[in-house]
Amino acid sequence: MQFGIFSVGDVTPDPTTGRTPTEAERIKAILRIAEKAEEVGLDVFATGEHHNPPFVPSSPTTMLGWVAARTENLVLSTATTLITTNDPVKIAEDFAMLQHVADGRVDLMLGRGNTGPVYPWFGKDIREGIPLAIENYALLHKLWREDVVDWEGKFRTPLQSFTATPRPLDGVPPFVWHGSIRSPEIAEQAAYYGDGFFHNNIFWPMEHTKRMVRLYRNRYAHYGHGTPEQAIVGLGGQVFMRKNSQEAVREFRPYFDNAPVYGHGPSLEEFTSQTPLTVGSPQQVIERTLSFRKDVGDYQRQLFLMDHAGLPLKTVLEQLDILGEEVVPVLREEFAKDRPAGVPDAPTHASLRARARESADSEAVTK
Repeated sequence: MQFGIFSVGDVTPDPTTGRTPTEAERIKAILRIAEKAEEVGLDVFATGEHHNPPFVPSSPTTMLGWVAARTENLVLSTATTLITTNDPVKIAEDFAMLQHVADGRVDLMLGRGNTGPVYPWFGKDIREGIPLAIENYALLHKLWREDVVDWEGKFRTPLQSFTATPRPLDGVPPFVWHGSIRSPEIAEQAAYYGDGFFHNNIFWPMEHTKRMVRLYRNRYAHYGHGTPEQAIVGLGGQVFMRKNSQEAVREFRPYFDNAPVYGHGPSLEEFTSQTPLTVGSPQQVIERTLSFRKDVGDYQRQLFLMDHAGLPLKTVLEQLDILGEEVVPVLREEFAKDRPAGVPDAPTHASLRARARESADSEAVTK
């Protein structure tokens, strides 16, 4: 099972000091956080994509290319790449290039995006979000698997004898996760292609996450990709840790109360009781995270949001030390216990390449 972190890249004032980092400071902080993720033994770093204040990650592949050059093992991903407002041709080429730069340590999460004004900025209509996601991914999927593409759809100009360059590394496209909070159509899309489904798992009660994952698993099996238990599932979550829960709550409260995602709504106590947000000791985070398996079954990827709401870089790095030293080793051991043999690991470039070679060898034998 993979463990990692994701960043939404918000530029938020620190409510305890009143200071707001510059965009340059925030970008550099995100890059340092990515390096730290590898240093503490995590598997994945993912960055969001945003084109509106107070967020800065407008060019995820630029950031991930830098991280690729500074790391050796970290899987580089997104959370999410906007399949609705980005051109599928550009996504195909950008992430194939990143594959080559990072020696295959790349996958991506596709999502619709939930910021309404972004759509018209890129000439799109938010009311067509689902059709855009479906059509654009159909084209992206084709671009990565066919050397010469003829295509015509509703939302972009036709393609005639087009080849996206570079071609995917080793002929193996990056693995795709489809990310969604509330859209069953996206769970259906992930299942149709046999791709992964990632549920944000931050804002909603666990019962909602459970229903979405169950839908995806059942439809994955319906389309003949395997059993429901073999479907590829990822979860998000946010945690804040100190030695004891009282200290954690006291320190995190002002950040929660003013967060662009959480703030000025339900109280911290209400949110932690009704959603997977966990603020407490490392043991509490371990117990809460392990409980997710009871609701969604054995899954492949767990990402934590660690740097939201104006938390200073020093604090985030301390959080990552706790995560890497005290939490993830226990989670790895516990999640491995009683894991059915038929449940696959999270796909990697190496595993996808091996599968492609096995398929090619099998076809050669039958001819």
